Amino acid sequence: MRALLNLTAETAARYLENLEDRSVAPSPEALVGLTELNEPLPELPMDAGCVLEMLDRIGSPATMGMAGRRYFGFVIGGSLPAALAANWLAGAWDQCPGLFAASPIGTVLEEVSLIWLLDALKLPAGSGGAFVTGATVANLTALAAARHAVLARHGWDVDADGLFGAPPITVVVGDEVHPSLIKALGMLGLGRSRVVRVPVDGQGRMLAAEMPPLSGPAIVCLQAGNVNTGAFDPAAEICVRAHLAGAWVHVDGAFGLWAASSPKYAHLVKGVADADSWATDAHKWLNVPYDSGLAFVRNAAALKSAMSLTAAYLPQGGHREPSQYTPELSRRARGVEIWAALKSLGRSGLADLIERNCRLARRFAEALEQGGCEILNEVVLNQVLVSFGDAARTRQVIERVQRDGTCWCGPTEWQGRTAMRISVSSWATRDEDVERSVAAILRAAVM
Repeated sequence: MRALLNLTAETAARYLENLEDRSVAPSPEALVGLTELNEPLPELPMDAGCVLEMLDRIGSPATMGMAGRRYFGFVIGGSLPAALAANWLAGAWDQCPGLFAASPIGTVLEEVSLIWLLDALKLPAGSGGAFVTGATVANLTALAAARHAVLARHGWDVDADGLFGAPPITVVVGDEVHPSLIKALGMLGLGRSRVVRVPVDGQGRMLAAEMPPLSGPAIVCLQAGNVNTGAFDPAAEICVRAHLAGAWVHVDGAFGLWAASSPKYAHLVKGVADADSWATDAHKWLNVPYDSGLAFVRNAAALKSAMSLTAAYLPQGGHREPSQYTPELSRRARGVEIWAALKSLGRSGLADLIERNCRLARRFAEALEQGGCEILNEVVLNQVLVSFGDAARTRQVIERVQRDGTCWCGPTEWQGRTAMRISVSSWATRDEDVERSVAAILRAAVM
């Protein structure tokens, strides 16, 4: 085992060291090489070292360079060194943190991390928290608590009676709501199509004045960080309107919620802490390995009510029992690397990570605009939308950039325009990476 793990460490380190010398996207030859994996289930065992060698030989060249310094295709951060190391150790520990009795260390690290996260994100102390897979399940978890709570206020017990015959719940979203939240609503039986959509402004922010009147059970879903522009819905005003009507306010803050940890950008989340629940991703701007979503609910009892699990063989102790707050019982110990990331960064390091990425995003916008490109959004956070002319030309330039391999940026459609979206969210990205990437993009734009 020791020899295998040492070999794994050497293989992983070599992969990371070579990222800077290869194309961010895999080569056509690497993709063809994946066909070697299409084989029948082997009849005989294979030595573990040979399995690792095959994975590295075929798999490493076929990866996207998301762990590198010039991947800007989605809001995907790399893995901080401490978080990656903690992830490896957690794999060796092989903990299932559903119960304190099953994993004391997994449970305590979640307890500590939850307190630290609420502090860093400026959310109410004592809020309940769930360590889940990503923003989709974080939205689902928080919205399940919302569903239970708003129906309970109107005399309906979801646990006992389900949704058949329940009072209808009005769900309000902005017109640029993220698809993952809509998916969560569908999985909860609240419907993907029956939401009430509120118009947005030119940056994708919900127009508070256009909110419909609310009565009966209602949930209002806000966005902290538009996936295209980085813009924030006016949370303070909407929370007041919604709460006066007795509605629950949920915030989808997959990456934007982390702005709260920066003194320079905390103004963007004004009013967000007035909401009732929040969803975010630690594998985005905290830069921990996948998968690592987070759901927070102001009323911890509401979260526990929606997620509680009762079984005679599952002992309940004096600690926070994680399985009472998450959809899963069996899951990996996500709190280990979250704790490691926060411990290694500290408050100042986390703020620096956010502020550096935002500064680099502005640098992208300034340099590309000076190069003759059109910037479509106000660069308020880490997102940049670039147009190179009409839709066909913009797509052509994006394809050239991706083939070039210096960096990787993806396409998007935003308010009727085709654009290239640049998302700066890795701890590893530096000024020189932006300069190299800008040069590659401008070359692609003049070809």
